[in-house]
Amino acid sequence: MTKLNASRRDWLIRYGVGAAASLMVLPAARADDGDPRDQGAGRSVTTEELGEMLLPHFPIKYPVPGFLDLIVRTPRLAMRPQTNRIDADMDVSAQGPALNRTQAGRLGVGFALRYEARDKTVRAHQLSFNSLDFPGIRPEAVELIRVYGPALAQAALQEVVLHQFKDKDLAVLDVLGMRPGKITVTEDGLRIGFEPRPL
Repeated sequence: MTKLNASRRDWLIRYGVGAAASLMVLPAARADDGDPRDQGAGRSVTTEELGEMLLPHFPIKYPVPGFLDLIVRTPRLAMRPQTNRIDADMDVSAQGPALNRTQAGRLGVGFALRYEARDKTVRAHQLSFNSLDFPGIRPEAVELIRVYGPALAQAALQEVVLHQFKDKDLAVLDVLGMRPGKITVTEDGLRIGFEPRPL
């Protein structure tokens, strides 16, 4: 039998193993993932799945010493495909010496997403503070509380994990020399594209 030259042998090993790995791993992924080498291939994550990933991080308590404590509840997410960002609307309660009783309010935050290769996660970043409102508190007191809005937004969502790949999810990509790439916000959640890994 004719000996294969080195480059042909390497190609067969790389893509032969990749095909075998695909048969074992891809059925566990979404039906629309397809061959990772295809244009537009990627992983879809629904809004509901993103919400489930946030559950362990909440509630969050943010104290303002000598003034009040702010407690943030689990966010409700709204996809914004037009800006490739996500808005999060959160219930907030305020209680402490500055108030005669616990007050209910709402915190609004927007954020983008990034992929962190170190731990295979999709994380919130580039936070924007949108609003902090307490209908039952005097307007001048609300203005005082809003001073802490940006810090509260950071405490609630800065670098929070919204999705984490499992090792088996990335097995095919590793074999094919690819990695998660561009993250696109859709009407129904996220689309995480696949791209060649730098040499």
